[in-house]
Amino acid sequence: MSEKAKIVSPSRRAFIGGALSVGGGLLLPTFLPGLPLIQTAQAQDALTGSLFKPNAFIRVPSQGAIILVMSHAEMGQGIYTGLAMLLAEELEVGLDQVQVEAAPADPAYIDKGASEEETGGSSSTRHCWVSLREAGAAARMMLIAAAAQRWGVEAAGCKAHEGRVTHQATGQSLSYGALADLASHQPVPEKITLKSPADFTLIGTSPRRVDTKAKTNGSARFGIDAQIPDMKVGRIMACPVKGGHLTGYNKQAALAVPGVVEVVTLPDAIAVIGDHMWAAIKGLEMASPEWDYGKNSTTSTEDIIADMKKASDQSGVTAVKRGNVQNALRNAHTRVNAVYELPFLAHAALEPINTTLHIRPDGADVWVGTQVPGRARQEVADATGLLLEKVFIHNHLIGGGFGRRLDSNSIGQAARFAKQVSYPVKLIWTREEDITQDQFRPYYYDRVSAGLTNNGAISGWHHRTTGSSVSARWSPSDMDHGLDPDAVEGAAETPYTMPDQLVEFVRHEPDALTTLWWRGVGPTHNVFVVESMIDELAHKAGQDPLALRKKLAAHQPRAIKLLDEVAKQSGWGKTLPDGHGMGVALHYSFETWAATVVEVKVEKDGQIHILSAHSAVDCGPVVFPDGVVSQIQGGLIFGFTMALYNEITLKNGRVEQSNFHNYRMMRLSEAPDIHVHILPNADAKIGGIGEVGTVAAAPALANALFAATGKRLRRIPFAKQFGKDAV
Repeated sequence: MSEKAKIVSPSRRAFIGGALSVGGGLLLPTFLPGLPLIQTAQAQDALTGSLFKPNAFIRVPSQGAIILVMSHAEMGQGIYTGLAMLLAEELEVGLDQVQVEAAPADPAYIDKGASEEETGGSSSTRHCWVSLREAGAAARMMLIAAAAQRWGVEAAGCKAHEGRVTHQATGQSLSYGALADLASHQPVPEKITLKSPADFTLIGTSPRRVDTKAKTNGSARFGIDAQIPDMKVGRIMACPVKGGHLTGYNKQAALAVPGVVEVVTLPDAIAVIGDHMWAAIKGLEMASPEWDYGKNSTTSTEDIIADMKKASDQSGVTAVKRGNVQNALRNAHTRVNAVYELPFLAHAALEPINTTLHIRPDGADVWVGTQVPGRARQEVADATGLLLEKVFIHNHLIGGGFGRRLDSNSIGQAARFAKQVSYPVKLIWTREEDITQDQFRPYYYDRVSAGLTNNGAISGWHHRTTGSSVSARWSPSDMDHGLDPDAVEGAAETPYTMPDQLVEFVRHEPDALTTLWWRGVGPTHNVFVVESMIDELAHKAGQDPLALRKKLAAHQPRAIKLLDEVAKQSGWGKTLPDGHGMGVALHYSFETWAATVVEVKVEKDGQIHILSAHSAVDCGPVVFPDGVVSQIQGGLIFGFTMALYNEITLKNGRVEQSNFHNYRMMRLSEAPDIHVHILPNADAKIGGIGEVGTVAAAPALANALFAATGKRLRRIPFAKQFGKDAV
């Protein structure tokens, strides 16, 4: 975007993409009403055929594949495939005729209703369900109109199919490419006609993913794969304790390492740059940086928990208040008081943090995988003093995000290093740096009191959660008079009837680390607490946990249908051997309903085996069934790993975990059989799926472990509570 780029008032032609000729092709944006559009100075007249850059858009070239410029990052979740299917369905082309490109950082690519370019919250398909289909349908209608004009026939007699328009009476046929120039001059449809779901030929099927070939043959390029002419490679190390600073290092020793070319510093970090990564690694070792660890040098996890426990004694900001909770609890037939604790967690994605930059006096190019390209762009501009429009973000495939790449602090750090050198440099965090310098899922300390009447209805529910507020730092505009909506999501609204309910949030920020979103965000925390408490009430009252959920969620027909399905598929209620148990969890998160049953076996020595998991899922209309199955499977594995093994602890201000030997992943031999049962619901609003499995994992597992052993687990991780460490 040039210095003369400006915001222009949106028009219908701009929204639909007014047919614009670009190098012999049709450029069509998505239909996203209500958003400003960004145009270059050369695109002031939308009818002249010069380049037009609206939100996520489509290019129909005169030759080659149709190009979808994707505003959402591909992190392995399959979104390039799912969103391309939406376009291809309405455009009447095969998925193999669509090529996907990552969008640059530009406000023009912001989804309708969003405030920035962002991939998170299981929202990509939800946000594009209508807009991409309308874009494809508009393009199809304009191409048909172009063909009808060329042949002098009625458009109603023409049909689009597999990238061609055919006149059914005469058999005349032209490819989309041959029609692109003429289509670019067609009037924008006043009414966009979408296909009936009964006519879908692609949506609802499971074609091969568009990125399968590249990820199989190694041609896929992630951020860490960026290769720029004359590029050097650097290794970064920041102060191991938050708030500390660099006091000294041996520059000459580092430069003496063959291949080392430069040592650059920030107040709290150092980077050694070399011709290759090994030189940078050895150079940093020889530099032997020294630190002043600052005020957090004695902080431990125990200190943080003690402070949180004390903070939780006080009332918090009210999220929900219904009825008279205290009276209801006093009159409860069955009552449980409990404290649940969830640890700090690292993201530990397969691809560690990395950024490649070339900072010049006249601009900057940045090659990186990010979930928020706009924030990345701003970070570089702030770090370098360059105008925002002089910073170009080249977004890449991401080797796992899980929320970590929703923040751009590492990109800002890299820019402050890179501006000190004149050449392109790839700056990489080692695995140890990636874990110890992560921005962590908050620690949560939850107090819950709940009761049941003698006929099994909820009689009082008081839930007070204490923890850090990610929203207060990341999206302060979302705060509501001190209430972080994410901190209570899944607690403020549950699947169950609760006439007397009080939900509170106590904000408590640890100084020794920074917190950030983690896969499943608020529901991963709160659904564990809510579903564990429902299970506790059921067992104390002598009721079947699944039957009690059906009774309490009787007003939710989608939930009842899922509970019935997962009970049938899992064999709920069957006789189990000693040491075996089954647990259930129900939740509504990201506008998707899911019910999950887990079966476990616990050995006499405490070894835990997760034998199977069944998840029944209602996410509304289903675009890509295999993608839904994969995300539930992957989400469950991610959640089981966390629940069994993962926690981040501090000692003397330093993170004690450093690599996969002590922040372990679930191994292939430990993975259970996972069965996903999709219940399509074409009449419902479309839901998200990327985080749904993770939300269900810990509560279903905890409830199964109780059924197997009689041991109620209110604190994560679970394995060491059975005498097994994380190794």
